Amino acid sequence: MGSRTKKNIGAVIYHVFSCLFGFVMIYPLIWMLISSFKPTNDIYKTAASLIPQPFVLDNYPNGWKGFGGVSFSVFIKNSLFVSTLSTIGAVISSTFVAFGFARLRFHGRKIWFACVMITMMLPFQIVMIPQYIIFNKLGWVNTFLPLIVPNFFGGAFFIFLTMQFFMGIPRDLDEAAKIDGCSVYGIFFRILMPLVTPAMVTCTIFSFMWTWDNFLASMIYLNKPDIYTVSIALRMFIDPSSISDFGATLAMSVVSLLPIFFIFIFFQKYLVEGISTEGLKG
Repeated sequence: MGSRTKKNIGAVIYHVFSCLFGFVMIYPLIWMLISSFKPTNDIYKTAASLIPQPFVLDNYPNGWKGFGGVSFSVFIKNSLFVSTLSTIGAVISSTFVAFGFARLRFHGRKIWFACVMITMMLPFQIVMIPQYIIFNKLGWVNTFLPLIVPNFFGGAFFIFLTMQFFMGIPRDLDEAAKIDGCSVYGIFFRILMPLVTPAMVTCTIFSFMWTWDNFLASMIYLNKPDIYTVSIALRMFIDPSSISDFGATLAMSVVSLLPIFFIFIFFQKYLVEGISTEGLKG
């Protein structure tokens, strides 16, 4: 058996296992999509089947009606509003902070950076109660402010990711810009920011996804149906004390994935570049 034949066999085996592994990974999504076209009473009776019998569309209009007189479109608008503003705040503030740590020299820089990194180790459950007390005294409960404002002070993961890009850019660019008369702000906005676009786009994708899927914080601070986000609205379709509309839940779950899906497809190229955190090499 020649080496070329061995390579072909190895390639076939590799692609077969890749396809099988990929199918296992996306099977829950396939099941959710197909089950959203099944009658609610048949979803768990025919859970092993990927063929809806009968094929129904009622789950989508029923789910879109929402509950409590509030349409599901309101929940989507709320999530889009919160996720968009939170993402803008997180990306902009994290980029500024990352630039400061990577390019500026100031007293206590290493200590402050260590403090930022330590916050990555703190689960939300630890700061949940202190944050609620603060936001409650500020009168922010039952508003979107607790979900949006903290993101305007940066995120440790985004700061670290963007900082790696800044550190990969040769400092000769800074010196050349200074010689041409650029200030620190000019260097940041005109020279460095365009070069860290992949990192910023990566932060945008992750921030939007995490905010869109944020269930715990939304459940704590939002108590009125007209300001619910999608994550809470999906939970409200399931009532352990009465009849749960699983068909509507799955249908609206499919709808809620569409913004994430389109954002990922649109920014996929930048996501791959951003995760590599290579930056430029001098």
